[in-house]
Amino acid sequence: MADPADTRQSFGERVGQWLDFKDAITLYSVLNAGVGGAATPPAGASSGAAATLQGELARVRSTLAEAIHADGLLDPARTTKKLHPAAMPGSTEGSADFVPCHRYYLAHQRNMSTSIGALRVQARAVLAEHSPALKRLAALDGVLEQALGARERSLLATVPQLLSRRFEQLFEAHRRARGDAAQPDDPDQWLQPGGWLASFHRDLHGVLMAELELRLQPVLGLVEALGKEITE
Repeated sequence: MADPADTRQSFGERVGQWLDFKDAITLYSVLNAGVGGAATPPAGASSGAAATLQGELARVRSTLAEAIHADGLLDPARTTKKLHPAAMPGSTEGSADFVPCHRYYLAHQRNMSTSIGALRVQARAVLAEHSPALKRLAALDGVLEQALGARERSLLATVPQLLSRRFEQLFEAHRRARGDAAQPDDPDQWLQPGGWLASFHRDLHGVLMAELELRLQPVLGLVEALGKEITE
């Protein structure tokens, strides 16, 4: 749906464009700070904290994924009426409005942002209590979240816009395929297997699951770093 711009810049150069002068100074300070200031807890305590954090990660991921799966998006018998594009006030026969799907997607984005944000703070707190090196990693993650968070939110906010284009494409293809059909268009058939709206809902579901995994990446990195240090 979007043509990526060709670039000859390195990864570092591109990330540098996301950082303002103040962020760069803070990031430099964290990267060049000493590693003192955190005592290493007993091995048993570390393993317990790591297990607790891994369990919380699994719980948050499962809860958010279940919220996406349980709403019946892929089941025409369970899809809520408020998500049907033909149910918008003022809709005319044979019309479709992306607004219900847009609201639905934004609600899941808010849910993910809240739950994963709290989990990320918890993960940093656990790492900061484990060892000096992991304390610095936690501080680095905090700086990066603050520095890159606004840009990340801005980019993720464009996902519903791209989905809107996909929605319009599929609906237009459906109308062209019908042509001058004698029978009036039946919105209830849109959600049946092979229907254009059922296809769109599969796309919407897949994108939501992909965004969930994307948002979890920083937490996964912190958890893996903690597990690696304990193992070694």
